[in-house]
Parts: sequence; structure tokens; C-alpha cells
Amino acid sequence: MIQTLQKIIGNRKLKEYKRIVLEINSKESFFKNQTDATLREFTYILKQKIASNTATIQEIKTDAFALVREASKRVLGMRHYDVQLIGGLALLDGNIAEMPTGEGKTLVSSLPAFTHALEGKGVHIITVNEYLARRDANQMGQIHEFLGLTVGLNIPNLTLDDKKAAYNADITYGIGTEFGFDYLRDNMIVSSIEQVQRPYHYAIIDEIDSILIDEAKTPLIIAGKKAAQSHLYSLCARFISTFIKERDYLFDEETKAITLTEAGILRIEKAFMIENLYDLEHSTLFHYVHNALKANILFQRDIDYIVQEDEIQLIDLFTGRIMEGRSLSNGLHQAIEAKEGLETTDENQTVASVTIQNYFRMYPILSGMTGTGKTEEKEFLQVYNMEVVSIPTNKPFIRLDYENIVFEKTEQKLKAVLADVLVRHKKGQPILIGTTSIRQSEIVAKVLEEKSLPFQLLNAKNVEKEAEMIALAGQRGMITISTNMAGRGTDILLAKGVTELGGLHVIGTELHESERIDLQLRGRAGRQGDAGSSQFYLSLEDELFVRYNAEKLEKIYKNLQFDQFGKVIKSSIHDFVSSTQKLCEAYQSSIREWQLKVDGVANEHRRILYELRSNLLLANDLEWFIHHLDGTVDKYLKEFYPENSTPEDWNRLEAKTTLEQIIPPLRIDVIQFNTRWEVLDNVNEALIEYKTVLRGMADEEKVEITNNLKNSALSTIDLYWSEHLEHLQHLIEGINLRQYQQEDPIRLYELDGFTLFEHTFSIIQQELSASLASTFQELSCPQGVEIQNVIID
Repeated sequence: MIQTLQKIIGNRKLKEYKRIVLEINSKESFFKNQTDATLREFTYILKQKIASNTATIQEIKTDAFALVREASKRVLGMRHYDVQLIGGLALLDGNIAEMPTGEGKTLVSSLPAFTHALEGKGVHIITVNEYLARRDANQMGQIHEFLGLTVGLNIPNLTLDDKKAAYNADITYGIGTEFGFDYLRDNMIVSSIEQVQRPYHYAIIDEIDSILIDEAKTPLIIAGKKAAQSHLYSLCARFISTFIKERDYLFDEETKAITLTEAGILRIEKAFMIENLYDLEHSTLFHYVHNALKANILFQRDIDYIVQEDEIQLIDLFTGRIMEGRSLSNGLHQAIEAKEGLETTDENQTVASVTIQNYFRMYPILSGMTGTGKTEEKEFLQVYNMEVVSIPTNKPFIRLDYENIVFEKTEQKLKAVLADVLVRHKKGQPILIGTTSIRQSEIVAKVLEEKSLPFQLLNAKNVEKEAEMIALAGQRGMITISTNMAGRGTDILLAKGVTELGGLHVIGTELHESERIDLQLRGRAGRQGDAGSSQFYLSLEDELFVRYNAEKLEKIYKNLQFDQFGKVIKSSIHDFVSSTQKLCEAYQSSIREWQLKVDGVANEHRRILYELRSNLLLANDLEWFIHHLDGTVDKYLKEFYPENSTPEDWNRLEAKTTLEQIIPPLRIDVIQFNTRWEVLDNVNEALIEYKTVLRGMADEEKVEITNNLKNSALSTIDLYWSEHLEHLQHLIEGINLRQYQQEDPIRLYELDGFTLFEHTFSIIQQELSASLASTFQELSCPQGVEIQNVIID
């Protein structure tokens, strides 16, 4: 029902967009006859209309689109097709434009980017890697600069001035993760002049499914360093390498959960000469042992990481690229280093983090482009409130997608791949072979080498050349082996005469965890109405089937029939393949949903702490600190003098010490008062007098105290925020156990997290108030002003 409704809405949108395209086309001859200077003048006129509120974006969009189209013709020699105008209109409204490979999505983005940039609030165009960010900024940026707008490039390792310039530009191109890290860094600065980002306005995400779906499982983390116990990592790595599955531990292939057996626990306790591994005093040992297990079982060399120059380099499983500068937290990275016999680096301690989902949801208007968005339409709508609009192709689609062929064994599958390659290569047809990992790509490469077939190999080990290499994949006789979508964003152009040979032929050697990524691989062929074909070869030994549907595979296996080459000849196998992939997709979606819910708790805490920190950076007198005094005093009074308490219940000495630290020069006598109300009245009276003195100080003294306090206050906030994140992580690790209480674990996590945050915020306020009092006491009180002494029982 929902899909039907979305289809109806989508058709209505396309109909409306086609009507608007006719309006844009009607303006083409007018703009064609204008001079370059006049076109730039139109940019100024449109900006003035927006600034003066005499027109809205929707009211000027036809002029803006027609203007960009004309500028593109003059600067790049590229004229937007009507379907590209439709794609631009979809993006302008905050939708996802689904456009097949080769339909010119990069050119499409120039239309809404220019239009929203007229508002003067900044437009961010997000790409998946630095190469594409640079390419698009250099190419599309020519259009915007021709029309009088400024263009920036946001990539890693820029200077502060270059960062600011990039963000202050009308349109900023960059890598998605870098925008997220800049957000975190902006909330770690010690001076407002170091802030680089402006308030968020509008963003276009290229390959939006890659960034908001594939990368959404990995949060952005900035970590500090703490010394690792390298000897313990090495010891645990050697010890765990002797563990045997089923005897010492259990491993769930689908959920990747690892559980120690009784035998495994006993082995650890005996080896380390302890009585109970789960005693609190052995929690550190348990942490190291468990990390060693995960490193040994979950992380495989040349699949999850590679070893390069004696360093662990993590691999993005969806792109096959090295994740530069990334490392695992909580000691897991060090456990992998120990497993590989490398020198152990310092551990990471999280000091700031945010999920991809929660970062991009801060943009008031978010849009994106992809060749495959419909498969994730529900998630895009629920999480980001974006609809997927399928844009018609410019030319008819003629690629041939053949039915999957399934074999019993991996070896049989590889023989079939080789046979297909030999036939097509003999006639000169270009071939692109897609693999799901570096290891698999090298296995395929070895098969081709044995037959002396020439090929180029694209994987994370030669990422810097992948765009150049993928662009050549359409040349006559070319064989290209690629991990996942290496070179994504780069068109494969067919050489002369290749169309007659059938165009580019794509071979898939294993299904991915999402059908969407398989479609992306198929989509490398048949661009812009080109000839092309695709064929996937699978085996029942593929990880997808073994990991996600092993029980079902075991049940159907006895009824399967195979031909002499090991090919499954029963058509029902395709139902099994499809259902297995859907199981995997559902599991991956549940992980993203879980992470979003979990980070939703931290996200609210983050919002409050970052707002607190931001206000502190802007503070130029004592009011910011004075504001937090009331909360601190109120908290202490409730703690030391609870309601319905009697003098016998009061902790007089601790109350005296604590209150004197935050209300100087308050003096406490422990015998004066016998009722709670007398205490509260007199303490509040002293607090009022103290605040009056602070507010009565000379402006220069207020500024001096504020400046003296800022750095220490920022350090205090950062310290306790880092500790809070660590405590939240501990809560998350044990959250699944809460399900035994027959309550929603997320709800329990929210409640515990809120209690934890209240405690953290209270400690921060106390530290800030104590720092204010200490600094105040170091300076002389204004002459003639006295604070009364209050006696408290």
C-alpha cells in the first residue's frame, strides 16, 4: 500500500516537473542572446530578490535553472538535457534523484546548488572521496564562478584559513566524513575564531546510498590517546590463537556474536591463575581477552584490513578502499596489531563522536543522487524524510541482465567465470569483473594469470589510480577486476567498435549484502543507452549463503540437482538466493536502526553539551558562570538537606566544606540552625549577595575573570563529556542483557543514560562554580563591598 502510494506521488511529481521544464525551456532563447556580463548581472538580481523577500526559491527557480544551463553551455560546452532538469528540480525540493550510471548526475547538481546558493547561506555538495570532490569542484565550479558565485573545497589537512574560506564560499564541495569531523572539531575548539562551519542550510549528497546507508554503520569518532598495555595484548593474542571453535567459544555467523564456553572460561582462569573471570577486579583482563577473540575471529587480513608498512589499514567493505586515518576504538585496533605481530600503538579514547545519520539530519534541507535508491526508499523516508524520485533516462535502456547462475562449489564457479572471460576476450569485448573483497579479487586475478590473460586490478592497494583505470575499462580487449565499486563516480566510456561487440560485459563473482550494490555493479554497463550486459556467477559456498541462511541451505541441499559442471539446475534456487539477500538486507537495516536509536540518546546529550560549550566560547562577562551558580547550590542543598530530613540526618561537615567552596567568603557554624528552611533561606541570601558582588565588579575585572576561567571551563566540559561517552559505551555493551527484564532495552538505556547525563551535567556545573569562586578569591573584592557571613547549622 505504501509503495503504491509513493508511486502515485512520484508520478505526480514527475508530471509537475515536466511542466516546469517546459517553462525553463521557454527561457532558453532569451538567455542565449545575453552577454556574459548580463548573465552575471542576473545572478545579482536573483540574489537581491531573495534577500529582500520579494521572491522565494520556488518563484525564481525557472530563471535560475535556465541561467545555469546557458552558463554550462558557454563554459563547459555541456547543455543540460530535459531529464537532467527534472533531476535538478527533484534535488531542489529535498528529494533523492534516482538516475542510472552515465546520466550526468554531476551536471544535474549544478542546478539546485546554484539556486539554493542564491540565499547566501552556503551549499554543501558531498562526495564519497577526495578525487571526486576535487574533480567536481574544478569542473562544476567553473559554472558557478562564471555566474559570480564563490566555490570552496573541503578536504582533509587544510589550514584553518583554508577551511574557513572553503566554508564561507557560496558552494562547498567535499568529503562527507570531513564535514562531520569538522562539526566535531568545531565543538572542541578553545576560541571562537577557530570555528570553521556556518549554520547548516542545504546539502546535496552524491552517491547518497553509499554515504547514508553503507557508511551509516560506522560512527564518526575523534579519539584521544592513552597508553596501551602492549605486553597484555601480545600475551592474549598468542593465547587466543590456540582457541578452538565450539570447544572454547561459540560464534554466530549472522550476528557475529562471540560467546565463551565453560571450557574456554576455565582455560582463561587457569592460564591467568584467577578464580572467576567475571569478577569486577578482572574486568580489564576480560576486555583484553574479548578483544583478542574479536581480532582473531571477526577481522580477516585482506578483507577487513591490510598490513601496509607495518601498519593496520582498515578497509571499507562496501567500496574496497582503505579508510585513511581510521582506527578502531576501545583497544580493538591494538588487538589486531598484536595478532599480526606488529608494534602496539596507543589506544584510542573517544572524545567526540556522532553517527552519519544524526550529522546529516542537522541540515534543514537535504537531497541526494544515486543510481539505486528505490531499494532503500523506506529507510530514506523514515530516517531522513526524503522521497526517491526515479528520473527517466535520456536514451532507451538496452543492457542485457542475465539470470544468476549458481554452482555447488567455488572452484566450479571460477571455472565458469574463466570460460565466460575467454570467449568474450577472444572477440575483443571489454569485461569488468566485480568482487566483494581484496582477497576475492586476487583469487580471480590468479585464475586469469594461469591462462596468461592480461588484466588490470583495482583494489584498495592501488586506490590512487582507480579512477584512471576504471575509465579505461571500456577499451577493446580490456579486462578489469574491481573490488566492489572502486572508481564509483567515474564513467566507463566505450571505445570505437565496442558497441558492435556487445558493449561492456559485467561479471559478478558473488552477491553483495544488498541487492542495491549488485545493481550498481550491473549499472557500470549500458550507460546512456549503450550496449552492455551483466552476469552473476554464484556458489553455495559463498559467504552470503553460509552466513545468513545456512540452516535453509542445509534443508534444500538434498533436493538440489547439478549438471556435469556443478551448476544447480533447479529453478527454485533463485528463490533461495533472493530470500537470503533479503534476510541480509533486513539484518543490516536493523543494525542501522539500532545504532540510530542508541545514538539518539547521546545525540540529545551532545546537543545540550555543545550548546553549553558554544555559549561559553561567546561569553564576554561573568553572566555565563553566574547562571550556573543557582543550579549548583540547589543541587547541594537537596543533597545535604533533603526534604523531610532532620538535623540528625545532615552531613554538616561536608556541607560546610562544599558550600564554602562555591560561595566565598561564606562561613559556617555547625550549631546555629535547627530547621531546613532556615538553612535554605540563609544560604540563598548569601548566594544573592555573592552574585550582587560579582555583577557589581568593574567591567574590566569581569572580562579578566571570564578570560581566566574560559580555558579551564572548556577543559572541564571536554573531560567530563569524554568520560560520559565512555560510560554510555559501557551501558551499550550490556544493553542486550536488559532484554531479560522483558522491557524495551532502548527505553531502559534512555532512562539510565538520562540519569547518567544529569550526574555528568551536575558535576560540570559544580566544577565551574568552584572555579569561579577560586578565581574570585584570588582577586580583591571591590573596595567598600562586603559579603555578609552566614552561619549554617
